[in-house]
Amino acid sequence: MQLNTLFKASAVATALLLAGCGGDININTNSEAPAPAPAPSPSPSPAPDPSEPLPGQFSASLSEQASAALEQDVIVQVLSGRIIQDTTLVATSDSDRVMYALDGQVFVGGDNTDSATLTIEPGTVLFGRGGADVLVVSRGSQIEAEGTAEAPIIMTSLQDVVGEETGAGQWGGFVILGNAPSNKCPADGSDCALQVEGIEAGAVFGGTDEEDNSGTLRYLVLKNAGFEIAPDNELNGITFGGVGRGTTVEYIQVDSNADDGIEMFGGTVDFKNVVLTGIQDDSVDCDNGWDGRMQFVYVEHDKNGGDANRGIECDNDGSNPGAEPMTQPTIANMTIIGNNFAGTNASEGVYLREGVGMNIYNMVITGPSEMGECLEVESEPVTQANLGNGNITMQNSAMACSNDENFKFGAADVDLEEWFLGQDGNFISTSVMLDSEGKPMAGSPLLGAGQDVANTVDGSFFESVDFIGAVHPDNDWRQGWAFGFGGGEVAREGDSEAPVAGCPTGTEAITPVDGVTTTCQLSGRITADLTLTEGNFYALDGQVFIGGDNVDSATLTVEPGVTIYGREGADVLIISRGSQIMAEGTADKPISLTSRQDVLGEDTFAGQWGGFVVLGNAPSNKCPSDGSDCALQVEGIEAGAVFGGTDEEDNSGTMRYVRVMHSGFEIAPDNELNGITFGGVGRGTTVEYLQVHKSSDDGIEMFGGNLNFKYVVLTDIQDDSVDCDNGWDGKMQYVLARHAEDDSDANRAIECDNDGSNPGAEPMTSPTIANMTIIGNNFVGTDSSEGIYFREGAMPKMHNFIVTGPAGMGECLEFESEPVTQANLSGGTAMTHSVMACENDENFKFGGSDVNLESWFLAQDGNQVAAGQSAVLNGIYTIIESTTEDFSGDTFFDNVDFIGAVEEGNDWTAGWTVGL
Repeated sequence: MQLNTLFKASAVATALLLAGCGGDININTNSEAPAPAPAPSPSPSPAPDPSEPLPGQFSASLSEQASAALEQDVIVQVLSGRIIQDTTLVATSDSDRVMYALDGQVFVGGDNTDSATLTIEPGTVLFGRGGADVLVVSRGSQIEAEGTAEAPIIMTSLQDVVGEETGAGQWGGFVILGNAPSNKCPADGSDCALQVEGIEAGAVFGGTDEEDNSGTLRYLVLKNAGFEIAPDNELNGITFGGVGRGTTVEYIQVDSNADDGIEMFGGTVDFKNVVLTGIQDDSVDCDNGWDGRMQFVYVEHDKNGGDANRGIECDNDGSNPGAEPMTQPTIANMTIIGNNFAGTNASEGVYLREGVGMNIYNMVITGPSEMGECLEVESEPVTQANLGNGNITMQNSAMACSNDENFKFGAADVDLEEWFLGQDGNFISTSVMLDSEGKPMAGSPLLGAGQDVANTVDGSFFESVDFIGAVHPDNDWRQGWAFGFGGGEVAREGDSEAPVAGCPTGTEAITPVDGVTTTCQLSGRITADLTLTEGNFYALDGQVFIGGDNVDSATLTVEPGVTIYGREGADVLIISRGSQIMAEGTADKPISLTSRQDVLGEDTFAGQWGGFVVLGNAPSNKCPSDGSDCALQVEGIEAGAVFGGTDEEDNSGTMRYVRVMHSGFEIAPDNELNGITFGGVGRGTTVEYLQVHKSSDDGIEMFGGNLNFKYVVLTDIQDDSVDCDNGWDGKMQYVLARHAEDDSDANRAIECDNDGSNPGAEPMTSPTIANMTIIGNNFVGTDSSEGIYFREGAMPKMHNFIVTGPAGMGECLEFESEPVTQANLSGGTAMTHSVMACENDENFKFGGSDVNLESWFLAQDGNQVAAGQSAVLNGIYTIIESTTEDFSGDTFFDNVDFIGAVEEGNDWTAGWTVGL
């Protein structure tokens, strides 16, 4: 596209055409020709045929912005003033994409004079640049906006077109005005001219023609509108003022609007297949005598827990509730899903008031526990009387609000719950089983429970159904064209669908922990696969289990960058035997399990929440020796949380770039939860780049199992950094254990047992650990800061270690005097290519041992004693020279040329850890 040529040809041709017809759209043909758009351009295209000009005035700057953002040639024409001749907005011209920008309040036709039809082709994009930009179809004129499922028409904001951040209120909206009745029209039958809100004087509606035809809207997506003209005066997404039933409205969506989604002021217009998402006021608002029909209406408040109000709010007339014609629509097959917004106008379901009537069939209202009331009828006398005289009915509908407020009574004369349950086919449910897109899942009580409204109500409009709600799982009419459902986006070729925001199915939206970020709660036992998507916070509510014990197994997938937090000590995440966690963060986006205080930036410390437990089917020497089924109760968790088995290759998933912080709540005196407990976890599980920071009990503890680890950081742990028991014989390489630098609570960097009651029990606790750095501190308490302690028959193999610490630290290496443990020093236990560098003259603790530990240590290959911490480390980096263990033939361990966990120049802890 050659924008210079195109601009001149389009401008001149349009000017000639408008000069002949007297149109109000003006083009300055003396404007300086624009520079070419920066987007890549093909060979020069021929100028458009002057006999077929593009409506509006060419904008070089907008064309350049759109072309650059969408990486294709885009022509942007600006529409302004009043269109008083039939006009078509095409989506392409000579293979170039064409878009249309609104300039202020753009009218189609005059008020029942100079009438015109605005036709919009499928796939056309029309956008507003700011709050004053509104499209208004006047009485007597029409809009023929017929998109397709494959090419919906999009009305949106400039920000959406150029790829900037979008949001409600970025432009005005869309207004259609007609000649159908309103109960605000003069009672004497004289001409009716009701001023529509938010538009300049003279934009009026109302009349006597119930069959008035304002055109067709089909496959239309309108986004990011609702500009606030004045405080508390925003434009609706689409305003229907006195629009008649001769108008066709099908397959429309309003998304992210600052005021109502659609509002009907009187009229008789009907609707089918309507999607209203992320509306910040009422999704459906009706007033002053609208008595149209609706079927298949899907309402979902902002998935991110943002501003919302009612799914439906309808009035008759505040000053005269009994006014005629009455607001009395008939609505069938509607889904309303609230959110947890609890601001000035909270998320609610349906509110009927001011004398309104309504006949409802096949409606479901649901939402999270923090949603407001789901059904309310104002206590105003006419409205209350309508509950008993048939003007308000509700049949084959479900209330499924989890907030104990399905019904709000107020000062009402009628017990609304009794009224609801007394209507045909209605029921209350604790779970209607909707999936993340609002479709009923298999087994949902909504399926098969609907009324066939085509047979019982009106076959001329309503379709035959047998389900409750807007969408049947076998016919999701939103897919492919609606925003959030695979369509409705202004995107360059090849763009994929943007991820749908909000709380995933299986979680519940709660009040944002920080007042802003979508916060989703996990509770109970989760028995279906669940993905925790980035961008939300996830709160644990008590002991949260993934899967049952080798039944109802599920996989918890955690996306990079996700934060899961506990609010109090009872909050624990548990992966059951047979289930998996797939928590694969990155160095740039680690996954965090932490406390509420940490999320909020408040003071943090160990023990602010529970911790993380992974249970598997690998062996433990506490399992029955006769080979019968093993089910060992894990400590600190409710009865039935068990582990153990025979599968050394058991796979509990993957943890990579995961941080667990501020955990270890004390359940009872001397019974705290670990940062992470691994009970019987097999070597099929992958654990790499793992940190536990500030746990009041152990950092990680392995009860049996064969789990391997690489790249582990354990900082400021108040008990043992690594604890192992009951037959763990996994492997570890690159482990940094550093006690708190402020000399606060600490104990051992490693404490490992085999079995206190049977030190020779098999399988034996016999891990192999390489490249570990242990840095103690000066803490002296009931359990002082120490290095390594093996006992109760444990038989480790340790290589490439550095153990160091200040003068106030306790012993750096100790083996219990228990006979099996001591015997292992002579055959099985090994420690090579390692350095003891404690400044306390207690590198070794002998106690009553049979073996002189210092002599044993120095007799092993490559071991040495150094003067102190400064001789071996620069911060966390190894600086001492040493030979290293040869791991040739072992597929797990890397052969390295340094001892300790981290070498300078290859800091694998950088960027994702805390506290270093």
